[in-house]
Amino acid sequence: MFLKMNENLIKVNKKNIEVLIDLRYSSNNNFTNEKIYFSDECFIHKIAYEHLNLAVEIAKKQNLRLKIFDAYRPTSVQQKLWDCLPDPNFIVPPNKGSPHSRGVAVDLTLVNDKGEDLDMGTEFDEFSRLSYHGCLDISKKSYQNRLLLLGIMTDAGWDFFRNEWWHYQLFNSKKFPIIEDA
Repeated sequence: MFLKMNENLIKVNKKNIEVLIDLRYSSNNNFTNEKIYFSDECFIHKIAYEHLNLAVEIAKKQNLRLKIFDAYRPTSVQQKLWDCLPDPNFIVPPNKGSPHSRGVAVDLTLVNDKGEDLDMGTEFDEFSRLSYHGCLDISKKSYQNRLLLLGIMTDAGWDFFRNEWWHYQLFNSKKFPIIEDA
């Protein structure tokens, strides 16, 4: 089942929400080293947007902000990522339908009151066991920062993906239909 683009998506950029947006696939600053999105528009499913707002408020209580690296991802982009790294431990095969292609996933980090990313032990899109939740081969501070992000996001109603400290999705993400490309 597919939905038409924008039927259930909210453009985060146009909302009054205190979140930073750094869409990595709209630049060369990603694991493919090429620009995949040709827009800086950040979309998310309207139900996920409610949870994002809650996460923003929880982070604010810690004097932190969220920075989004990716949210809704068209299936054509999912295919490009899969072509570049066909590893189901990190990239969902396009035919299965990523939570990103359903609009119910977000890749993000935490930023301090000076606008600096908190140290999470790896960069976004580090595809190794160092990115796993529970990895003990990172510094104590990085581990604490990951736990802080995990606490904020789970308190706001998000589920996490064990292999990527930055990836959160709504529970039962497969119940949401894939949103067809624009």
